[in-house]
Amino acid sequence: MNMIQVAAAAVAGVLLAVQFKAGKAEYGIYISIGLSLLIFFGILGYLKNIIGTIKTIGNYISMDTAYVGTLLKMLGITYIADFSSNICKDAGYQAIAGQIEVFGKLAVLVLSMPILLALLDTIEGFLS
Repeated sequence: MNMIQVAAAAVAGVLLAVQFKAGKAEYGIYISIGLSLLIFFGILGYLKNIIGTIKTIGNYISMDTAYVGTLLKMLGITYIADFSSNICKDAGYQAIAGQIEVFGKLAVLVLSMPILLALLDTIEGFLS
């Protein structure tokens, strides 16, 4: 999917959802979720390119593959947290959306701790 297709589908979906909002508001939410999933699956093609590029960069600088895997997990967590948070906001559940965002941030923080410790060990090695 290219950007023009995504934009056209998004505008058409939003206009359709607005039409249903007056009578059956839940249909607008269903349309929003369906459209979001359509765009999500369109993004998956781009993620393959991103993963390939990150692996190539990892080969050039010979860094540990665990770091690349952690980076990809962080990317996935942030995307899924944002995706689900936005759906909850569209449905009118801002409190749940906020909790999803906080959980996503904490999950990324937990994943980054081993990398932070390795970085501090490297800095300590340079200083001593």
